[in-house]
Amino acid sequence: MYDTMTLTKAVAALCGSLLLFLLLGWGGEIIFGGGHGGHGEEQAYTIDTGASEAAPAAGAAEVPFADVYASADAGAGEGLFRQCQACHKLDGSDGTGPHLNGVVDRDIASVAGFAYSDGMAGLDGAWTPEALAGFLEDPKVYAPGTKMTYNGMRKVEDRANLIAYLAGSGG
Repeated sequence: MYDTMTLTKAVAALCGSLLLFLLLGWGGEIIFGGGHGGHGEEQAYTIDTGASEAAPAAGAAEVPFADVYASADAGAGEGLFRQCQACHKLDGSDGTGPHLNGVVDRDIASVAGFAYSDGMAGLDGAWTPEALAGFLEDPKVYAPGTKMTYNGMRKVEDRANLIAYLAGSGG
């Protein structure tokens, strides 16, 4: 069995090594600038690769949502619905969010008894597949002031699959 002094020395050596690595990292950032510290320095130079980040990839035309939705896979959408289950239900009862039974082609903010945010209550129209796709892509942009904290579903195929599942399951 180890005595207390040996154990203390081992722990002290470990702590000393970690402290040395932290100090060396800090010193390296001071000497070499770090770059990721967020101190407001501008990059010294950039290399132009000829491609703009905002421009879509060559030959990548945006496909209309209706075309993607026409070939959507409701089975894949069922797996995607697991993200929604924390707040929404398909059994007619409300959770943190309103139930999603019959949501496809239902009027926006029309579930009786659910307290919608001003952002949602101020929207007109129905939850068409296209409207749902726009909302699911970025809820905070589609309905500013919404209480929905979901950050959005970026892939158009995922949105189409989820909406196909909701449409087919009474959602």
